Amino acid sequence: MFPPVNQEDQDDQACEVHFTRQDRYRDRPRLEDVVAAETGLGLVDGAAGRLVLRGYDLDDLADWSFEAVLALLWTGLTPTAMTEADIRRELGAARGHVFLRAERLLPVTDGLAPVEAMRFLLSSLTDAERIPHHILAVAAAPVFAAAIARRAAGQSPVAPDASLGQSADFLHMLHGELPGEDRARALDSYLVTVADHGLNASTFAARVIASTRAGLFSSVVGGLCALKGPLHGGAPGPVLDMLDAIGTEANIRPWIAATLARGERLMGFGHRIYRVRDPRADVLKGVVGTLRDSAARIAFAEAVEAEALAQLAEKKPLRPLETNVEFYTALVLEALGFPRDSFTNVFAVGRMAGWTAHVLEQEAQGRLIRPQSRYVGPMPERATAAG
Repeated sequence: MFPPVNQEDQDDQACEVHFTRQDRYRDRPRLEDVVAAETGLGLVDGAAGRLVLRGYDLDDLADWSFEAVLALLWTGLTPTAMTEADIRRELGAARGHVFLRAERLLPVTDGLAPVEAMRFLLSSLTDAERIPHHILAVAAAPVFAAAIARRAAGQSPVAPDASLGQSADFLHMLHGELPGEDRARALDSYLVTVADHGLNASTFAARVIASTRAGLFSSVVGGLCALKGPLHGGAPGPVLDMLDAIGTEANIRPWIAATLARGERLMGFGHRIYRVRDPRADVLKGVVGTLRDSAARIAFAEAVEAEALAQLAEKKPLRPLETNVEFYTALVLEALGFPRDSFTNVFAVGRMAGWTAHVLEQEAQGRLIRPQSRYVGPMPERATAAG
């Protein structure tokens, strides 16, 4: 697939345009800058450091509930219009429904990594489910993630409370007690921040699968499989490993200098798309400031951030490397008590909003995603000789 050309170039010169566009991208075999879908859901503007969801800047959504952002993303895509209250009520009921399945299947996940256990449990959702599939997928994710984390800690799963919002119930199912309002609000902000981020690898995977009419559950499982990769959703945990390795304030400067001298990456800095600020990092930095019980850890992390940015600017002045979402994600999720090996699953709980919206949008468009490839292998000898 290639970017569109002017309409006047698409008539009598169709063949010429075809070859011209192929030549233009001959040295770029990947999909950078190639438009692969049209969407009304989100805009990622890396040059401006801006993330827009359905006409709202992320900064304006930071105080919204997760359910309110779901209502925004699902607008016009569900069979009936749904308000924030509708979604909260239906998610609560669906969490109770799926918990029974989690209890039954959890023993089968023993020995699996948390994200592999999540993949298995999500795969148990079938196309015959009577609850609307977009509701069930979003409701199931925190139930499964909390149950997996508790079983790894040798604890029994906690049944959901349908009267709670998604974020408060997620923390309740993880810790076995009702969270404070500040902690529930902090998790809400995190889930909103990661709800959608354009045509990233996992969302693109989900849309490709949806375009085959495989169904929503198959699509979001495919999204999770892409999120599992360390180049996409597996990075927040290593940010904490980095902070642990640095250890003390006195060690910050020499540790960072030695790491950069070895040509190694500092976890939580730089982004493939954003060339200036990552707006998600800005939102989560504000969230971190509300978690007072982790003040010492956060102050240490902020000192690491300041020194890292200073050394990166000095070492690579022509390449902007700012703090990215991974850095403050790690601090927020650690402060909320999530085990670091469960961070990818928590990411999936938030991104399930975007996956389901993109799947619904792709299904409505009804067109199979079938890009072309450029063959670079050998040709049969006979064909070569004949030519």
